[in-house]
Amino acid sequence: MILQVVANNPANTGIPMIWLIFGALMILSFIVQASLKRKFNRYAKVPLPYGMTGKDVAEKMLHDHGINDVSVVCIPGMLSDHYNPATKTVNLSQGVFSGNSIAAAAVAAHECGHAVQHATAYSWLKMRSALVPFVSFSDRIVMWVLLAGILMVQSFPQLLLLGILLFAVTTLFSFVTLPVEINASQRAVAWLDNAGIATAETRPMAVSALRSAAYTYVIAALTSLATLLYYIMIYLNNRE
Repeated sequence: MILQVVANNPANTGIPMIWLIFGALMILSFIVQASLKRKFNRYAKVPLPYGMTGKDVAEKMLHDHGINDVSVVCIPGMLSDHYNPATKTVNLSQGVFSGNSIAAAAVAAHECGHAVQHATAYSWLKMRSALVPFVSFSDRIVMWVLLAGILMVQSFPQLLLLGILLFAVTTLFSFVTLPVEINASQRAVAWLDNAGIATAETRPMAVSALRSAAYTYVIAALTSLATLLYYIMIYLNNRE
């Protein structure tokens, strides 16, 4: 209904409102990223018991969950950590891999949370994995299709509609990612508690760091949705 109102009123404030939303999301993204880096820098100075490193934490969490076919490897970069289901590797950045801190433990456990999801066939992860080929295809051509669709919207509006559908796949992927990331963090914190790695003092630090990391995915999903709505409004505004 809101989109239809905007479509029927080209002079409506719908388009400027979208740009205000974009601006607000950019500011929020900057704040979240800055907060995330600040927290990880602070918590990277809080040591783990027994001299454990991120690598040790990851290997123990995998072992405790009976996962023996996943390797823990070190990769370059900062906060470049990820789990690769294709190669069954928990990839930890250098600071996390060798770091002896609650920040390193939280990140390592989070990525292992994805490995546990994979091993237990977690439904949201399966859905996300099923979308990967479509997102990969869409990413290669969607911007070109949207650009051509905007330029040809009067003569060939179907092209813009195709671009919108392709971009919608990316937006869907962003929202499916949210429960995957949140669940991985929940698994991480629960295991850190049970394993005695997180204490009453350090548990809130792990939760805070992982929550800030989750906010980056929320901002990304909302930005993708706002962009999708912007293209939809362009399409609706030019149908008449």
